[in-house]
Amino acid sequence: MKQTRPIKKLLIANRGEISCRIIKTARKMGIATVAVYSDADANALHVKMADEAVRLGPAPSRESYLKGELIIAAAIKLGVDAIHPGYGFLSENAQFCKLCEQHDIIFVGPPVPAIEAMGSKSAAKQIMQKAGVPLVPGYHGEDQSADLLKQHADDMGYPVLLKAAAGGGGKGMRQVAASNEFFAALDAAKREAMSSFSDDIMLVEKYLADPRHVEIQVFCDNHGNGVYLFERDCSVQRRHQKVIEEAPAPGMTEALRAQMGEAALKAAHAINYVGAGTVEFLLEPDGQFFFMEMNTRLQVEHPVTEMITQQDLVEWQLKVAQNEILPCEQSDLQIHGHAFEARVYAEDPNNDFLPSTGKLIKLVPPTESQHVRVDTGVLQGDDVSPYYDPMIAKLIVWDADRATALARLASALSDYHVDGVTTNIDFLYNLASHEAFQQEKLTTHFIERHESSLFLSDLSSTETMVPIATAFLIMRRQSENQSKDLVNSPWQASNHWRMNESHLEKLELLIQGISISVKVEHLGRLDHTRHSLKIFVDNKEYVCVCELSKDVMNINLNGHNQQIKWVERTEHATLFTEQMAVTCAIQAPDLGLEDVDDHHGGFNAPMNGTIVGLLVDVDQLVEKGDTLMVMEAMKMEHAIKAPNKGKVTEFYFSAGDLVGGGAQLLAFELQE
Repeated sequence: MKQTRPIKKLLIANRGEISCRIIKTARKMGIATVAVYSDADANALHVKMADEAVRLGPAPSRESYLKGELIIAAAIKLGVDAIHPGYGFLSENAQFCKLCEQHDIIFVGPPVPAIEAMGSKSAAKQIMQKAGVPLVPGYHGEDQSADLLKQHADDMGYPVLLKAAAGGGGKGMRQVAASNEFFAALDAAKREAMSSFSDDIMLVEKYLADPRHVEIQVFCDNHGNGVYLFERDCSVQRRHQKVIEEAPAPGMTEALRAQMGEAALKAAHAINYVGAGTVEFLLEPDGQFFFMEMNTRLQVEHPVTEMITQQDLVEWQLKVAQNEILPCEQSDLQIHGHAFEARVYAEDPNNDFLPSTGKLIKLVPPTESQHVRVDTGVLQGDDVSPYYDPMIAKLIVWDADRATALARLASALSDYHVDGVTTNIDFLYNLASHEAFQQEKLTTHFIERHESSLFLSDLSSTETMVPIATAFLIMRRQSENQSKDLVNSPWQASNHWRMNESHLEKLELLIQGISISVKVEHLGRLDHTRHSLKIFVDNKEYVCVCELSKDVMNINLNGHNQQIKWVERTEHATLFTEQMAVTCAIQAPDLGLEDVDDHHGGFNAPMNGTIVGLLVDVDQLVEKGDTLMVMEAMKMEHAIKAPNKGKVTEFYFSAGDLVGGGAQLLAFELQE
């Protein structure tokens, strides 16, 4: 029997939130930590949290985080006892595990043979078949001739699913609906598999029409002990990648839970598994379940299991790596309440989840508590790099039952404020608030089935966003003018802004990228800070009382009180409402029309700003409404337009010039 070997110094061969997560547990256990980083991550949170940090190389993963020999060299130099690979990168790389063994460094994970056994989907399924673990009907053999693969597909009946044997994340996967589509789909799947994994061996399986994705968390030690820490439902996915996970799985009976748990342990024991592992199953509506794959590492979604079992899985990993026995027996483990995890990504759900990069100008997560946990690897001001997965954080919530936990998730998402990059927070909120999700109607096709209600391409379901954004833009413009004492601003100089005589203003706004016309009636100031407005959008009328402070607007809209947090950027402002983040800007107010008193009248700047561009030439004939110049004021662009047919006789400023509020911008001559 191996002797217990204490870990005194741990290197985390990863980055981001999982590195920070591991460091927290190591610190709790009194273990010193070493971080590794690329040039892009030199100032990252995981580097700041660790006791020591080592540079690996340039930003691309293949030149840094995937350089196993560099990581081993750093571990040797710093006297590291163990390496935790986290997830992704080298976590399921058998060669890296061998390198650790060769240099007498503990690899916090399973032994090499277990990694190799599960590294190929086809080999793994052959092992599972021998172990008696239920499999989806299909072909997992070595003969890869196209005709043979098609014959198996024809025999089992369509639709079928082609899957790369070495694949994951939906790469090298194609659904085939009919026999005449098979060869084209096979060619495409093999090309993608070769590009992604340098391996184009394919599996052919019966396509399950409406399954759920349910996985079992298993844990084994070096002493023959194994337990399952219950299940997670990961059915809600986009592009075969998980979006929201929960534990326990809705509708799971104790009998089915025990069946799936025992099957998962059977899979683990079949390969002499050690450490944390996840056995993934497809679960049919009738209760049948089929082995899909085994992940030989800690999963991204492990926190939901931690929340319902009240166990620290990273602590378990480190104890098992030190050759200790498992902290619990199966009978000790109980389910407490319900937990959800939502993956907060810098991505655009309305553009096929395209990753978004840039600086996190605003990053305000919900307040953490016994019910709310935020696992993150970034801080406000950090950059979301194009080199790595664009995850910002994992938002985990827990409560006594599913309905309460789900309500808590929606509430926490509404309190999660990010600006600087596009995020999926609004999409996650829509998911958490969706009636079908609340009713536990889960399937791997959930997102595509409810696409129209999950992806908001317009403001039709959030009509109050328009008057809220309008009120903010009006209030922000006024506060900007007042703070700079702009006596000549259009807000304060009514003799130069004739629309103030009737207190009615027409604005062209850009809200969520959509052009919207609104009218605003200024009802007056109620006291020193509160203002009253009447806003007309299409045929609807909204009365609001609003008050603006440094980063919050309090608004009563048609009797409903809301507190709106806000942040400004160069090109727009972002409002964080109860339901979603909303971008807004004044698009093109018709400035200058009222300022021409004669044929040689002047145009005045509405407030301090910068000239963005001159759009016509001096003496060029223009028509009424043509844009003459564009200026940026209050971090929003304003178009200066021709009041009638005529020409500019002189521009008093050039592009890039700063101008003061009330300054005359140009001379304009009306055409007789």
